[in-house]
Amino acid sequence: MNTRKLLVNLAAAVTIVFSGQNLLAADAKTILGPLKEARPDLHYGEPTASPIPGLYEVQVQGGPSILVSEDGRYFIAGDVFELRGTTVINIAEQKRSVERKAELASLDPAETIVFKPSGETKAVITVFTDVDCGYCRKLHNEIAEMNDLGIEVHYLAYPRAGLGSPSYRKIATAWCSDNRQEALTRLKNGENLKDNVCEPNPVARHMAMGERFGVSGTPALVLEDGTMIPGYRPAKDLASMLGI
Repeated sequence: MNTRKLLVNLAAAVTIVFSGQNLLAADAKTILGPLKEARPDLHYGEPTASPIPGLYEVQVQGGPSILVSEDGRYFIAGDVFELRGTTVINIAEQKRSVERKAELASLDPAETIVFKPSGETKAVITVFTDVDCGYCRKLHNEIAEMNDLGIEVHYLAYPRAGLGSPSYRKIATAWCSDNRQEALTRLKNGENLKDNVCEPNPVARHMAMGERFGVSGTPALVLEDGTMIPGYRPAKDLASMLGI
């Protein structure tokens, strides 16, 4: 179930469950009770204090982080912003960046397809990619330019059509190839390669990671500090963003 549908169903269920009931004192059991009663099939993390008084942050396993009222009756899905003078800060995105950075640090490099500069690596970007995505192909056409600028590219698989789709079989074939770089490049150039879907392969894990990261389309670029940049960016623009 996608995130939007999950939230709609969850909101409807909570409304039905709590219609006309008395409010309870704020504690973990009270905060989580309505969620668990409405959607017992989902798993929830322990509530933690949020920057907004009276609201608690709860992570839905495999889904979004939501803000829940202390009585457990109401929840809000969406980012929290803080105003500091003339600056608007996305607190939720700051937290996600920290989490992305930590998860990327724990990723086995052998699961990625890497295109390294021949000289000094000045910055590293991680890219969730789909071989049938036009802008993914456009970005890949600039791999040599990015490498020349000192940008090292680590690819993760994110076939938008889902597991078992033709796009999945293509990108899994690249990951199962003896020469992953060559296979990925040929597929992005529109060549047809014979399906070679080995088991196990990391594509499902990459897709799950993308969901946790908030990937909604491809290409999705993640910088070393965990910042995510959706969509295609020209090589020179990326270099500027990276301070190169």
